[in-house]
Amino acid sequence: MKLEGLKVLDLSQFLPGPHFTMMMADHGADVIRIEAPAGEPTRHIGAVQDGESVWFRNTHRGKRSVVLDLKQPAALEAFMRLARDADVIVEAFRPGVVDRLGIGYAQVKAINRGIVYCSIAAFGQTGPYAKRPAHDISIEAESGLLSLNLGADGQPVMPCLPAADMAASLMAMNGVLMALLRRATTGVGDYIDISMQDSLVSWLVNVVGPVFAEDRPLVPRNERSFGGNAFYNIYRCADGRSITLGGSEIKFARNLLGALGRSDLAELCVLPPGPGQLPVKEFLAQTFAREPLAYWEKFLAPLDVCWAPVKDLHEALQSPQLAHREMRVEFKPGDNPAARSTVLGIPIKFAAEPGRLVAGAPALGEHTQEVLAQAGYSPAEIEAIRGA
Repeated sequence: MKLEGLKVLDLSQFLPGPHFTMMMADHGADVIRIEAPAGEPTRHIGAVQDGESVWFRNTHRGKRSVVLDLKQPAALEAFMRLARDADVIVEAFRPGVVDRLGIGYAQVKAINRGIVYCSIAAFGQTGPYAKRPAHDISIEAESGLLSLNLGADGQPVMPCLPAADMAASLMAMNGVLMALLRRATTGVGDYIDISMQDSLVSWLVNVVGPVFAEDRPLVPRNERSFGGNAFYNIYRCADGRSITLGGSEIKFARNLLGALGRSDLAELCVLPPGPGQLPVKEFLAQTFAREPLAYWEKFLAPLDVCWAPVKDLHEALQSPQLAHREMRVEFKPGDNPAARSTVLGIPIKFAAEPGRLVAGAPALGEHTQEVLAQAGYSPAEIEAIRGA
């Protein structure tokens, strides 16, 4: 597999770091999850399947778990011994914590010049907000994204996806892989400072036009991506289900409006998003409301139009497309026919050396003895560390 032979020490928690290091484990990296004695918090959050948190399984499959209480000198020494031959270290403490513990980038680089050290924090390691604690929703709010996520009453609503967490996960992986690629020629690693806010803001490329070009806040109901475009919108059907149109190119507008007998409205779709397209939006809303979703699925199927039904998550994850792409995978662990372990699949599909899915996640500290023994500790020394 692509990352076979790489050793990763993962000190992070919750979502950005664990998700990113799981993707490395999927592709062959030896990811050693360093957990506090209480364990990763997501071991105990959310729905449980076959005795295991689904969240934890889908961020920790394929990793090895080592318990080290980093407040203890012996555990810190053990971490540094593991760091001597590590390729990557990932941490997500508040800025300054790893340096105070004595395991920051400078300390590790002194014994391992090739280390690629990645810190993930809400606002990064520098700046006036650097020390502020924050999870995903606060970052979405601070970055302006939540102001665009409005309900029918025009007020911000809770986001359904942890966009800042996931953006940081992908940016961290990109940064680490670039640093590893560079290390192959220089022999020297690097330090990577990942901000959840920076990562999320970098995703706003298609919505910042009014801010940069016109120096104004967005009015979501009039903007292209948030409801101002008739052919980039959500419409309710007669049975209460909803359908989306997701392609605002004029060819799609002409195709659908022609099929509906209203080709005369197509030219309004050339206008900028906003009030000028309102007659088209009203026509489409009235039209879709006349028939149930099943009717419109049959009607739209032969047309060259971007559309999709609004599915709930349970329905969506039964999709034959996702099944074909192996993005939902069922394992049957052990001999119990009722037991099952469901994981999300690997989105990066290599033709050669594809990734490998592992059914479960490690038990807390399952690999402590194994990993420390590989680092040269004797059984007595391992027991002393455990006792501390």
